[in-house]
Amino acid sequence: MWFKNLIFYRYTESTDYTQDQLETAFAEHLFTPCKSQELSRYGWVPPHSALDQQTIFSSGGGFLITAQKEEKMLPANVIKRLLNERVSQIESEQARKVYRKEKLQLKDEIVIDLLPRAFSKFQQTSALLLPREGLIVVDSANHKRAEELLNLLRNSLGTLPIILPDVHQSPAVVMSEWLRQTKTAIGFTPKDECEMKDPTDEGGTIRVKGDDLHSDEMIAHLDTGKQVVKLALEWDETLSFMLQDDLSIKRVKLSDELSETLNQESSEDPLVRLDSDTARLALECQRLYPQLMDAFGGEVQR
Repeated sequence: MWFKNLIFYRYTESTDYTQDQLETAFAEHLFTPCKSQELSRYGWVPPHSALDQQTIFSSGGGFLITAQKEEKMLPANVIKRLLNERVSQIESEQARKVYRKEKLQLKDEIVIDLLPRAFSKFQQTSALLLPREGLIVVDSANHKRAEELLNLLRNSLGTLPIILPDVHQSPAVVMSEWLRQTKTAIGFTPKDECEMKDPTDEGGTIRVKGDDLHSDEMIAHLDTGKQVVKLALEWDETLSFMLQDDLSIKRVKLSDELSETLNQESSEDPLVRLDSDTARLALECQRLYPQLMDAFGGEVQR
């Protein structure tokens, strides 16, 4: 089990807890399905189907956790159609105008009527807690989903002193210079994909894939003021990914060598494989994070 995305968070205080402490803290916030009149539910689930009721998996000095969200699917166009029908009926039968406040009340009634028949959408988000390194790594493509998991973690633990990391040099400026100078930080190698954006509100966006990122055409875009906000990179011949200017990482892929190593270590026992994958994920995150910070002038200490 490998993360497809990486959003790093830094603890602002020293934190130390055991698996048993986490299991106890999570017990009051386990996922349970939506009741008939509920729109959504969110809670902890086992990070692997083979773990039964265990909500924490410990390996490599890290704790793997997973939250699950259930949302009832109520199409907006269906609600709108039923609302229009009900408004038309009232206005026709009672010869009066239905105003906004009453429409909102009618809409709530329609939602309540539809909820018992609505389909559910389930979505899981995982994270790796690395308390000894002072890090939390969330597997999410956007910060909103990551914050949902972190809020649940905060409610479970009672406190969660974390921040997003900050660096001394602008990632967009530095990544732009990597293309201009054909020289990057040690360990990082640009691939053939990037996104450039003009920092002004009126500026446009250019997406490039499969072309030479160091060509005269690319440099010309940089000369007009555009900056690299997303850049495909290979790191240490271990991982490839898309790095964004907010330091979040998407589309993580393992190198052939690392994939082969993990396959050699694999077992038919799913928990043995999970242990191997989680330990290696923890190791690579511990190595990647400081190098990522150093590439942009070092982490701002707060």
